[in-house]
Amino acid sequence: MTWTEAVVVSHFLMTPDIAVIDLAPDEGTEFPAYTAGAHIDVQTDSGPLRQYSLCGPPENGHYRLAVLNEPGSRGGSRAMHALKVGDRLRISAPRNRFPLVTARRHLLFAGGIGITPLLAMTHQLDAEGGDYTLHYCARSRTHAAFVPELTDNPHATFHFDDEGPAQMLDMARDLGEPQPDTAVYVCGPAGFIDHVLGKAEAMGWPPQVLHKERFSNDRAAAQRDADGSGGFTIRLASTGAEYLVPGGSSVLDILLENGVDAPHSCQLGICGECVVRVLAGDPDHRDDVLTPDERAEGMFATCSSRALSPTLELDL
Repeated sequence: MTWTEAVVVSHFLMTPDIAVIDLAPDEGTEFPAYTAGAHIDVQTDSGPLRQYSLCGPPENGHYRLAVLNEPGSRGGSRAMHALKVGDRLRISAPRNRFPLVTARRHLLFAGGIGITPLLAMTHQLDAEGGDYTLHYCARSRTHAAFVPELTDNPHATFHFDDEGPAQMLDMARDLGEPQPDTAVYVCGPAGFIDHVLGKAEAMGWPPQVLHKERFSNDRAAAQRDADGSGGFTIRLASTGAEYLVPGGSSVLDILLENGVDAPHSCQLGICGECVVRVLAGDPDHRDDVLTPDERAEGMFATCSSRALSPTLELDL
């Protein structure tokens, strides 16, 4: 992975637990362009590698992040909240596994900090004259980032828990029956995403128009750690080398332990950086990033998925 040096040029609390951080490139350089829905990897001196959505207007030359301080996290959010103006950190080029698709209309559902990629989508859709509605759900206005920016947006509707039942998200009303050429996007806590997608599927919305981005993949970690099988073997197509993947270890773990230059980033099955192609064998997909079509084409997330067959041959 290629890293770029970034400088913190603005850092402030937008809510009691959400910091907004603006990054600028070194003098004389420029950040790569990005599209709405993209995220970057961030490496600080004191925190683990984490991924954060870019939520500012894509054309302003800076990268804007909004980071929720999560006490139970691996330490990345605390490190980001501790940054000061002038601090430097390393970032990756933007990657986008959650882009806007071609559609007549777009329905955006944000839960809490899940507003970040969807806010970037509103910027892009506003610039393009797109037809969209944003539904923003949070505990309260106090804990919701970017409310002032969105208050005058005629496409935005707020749903705050502390403002009474009438303000709550109503999927029958706010999503409705499937509409031709309408795309649905959802981002936020796992329970929120599952609720929106479950209701959408029950109402007959086809899977191919439902788009999600998760910030965690607890299911994959729990299944991996609880896996009591005898494991399986991976074979590298380029060398024929074979390695045993025991229960409790991921394919990526074993590749890295054996010196294989395997791509990776989040190690949670949500960013797509580690995806490779399976040439033979039957994968047990446990990621939360690949589409059904990508899985059918043989794509495989080495950090979270496993095997249903004794051997998987990988295009590595």
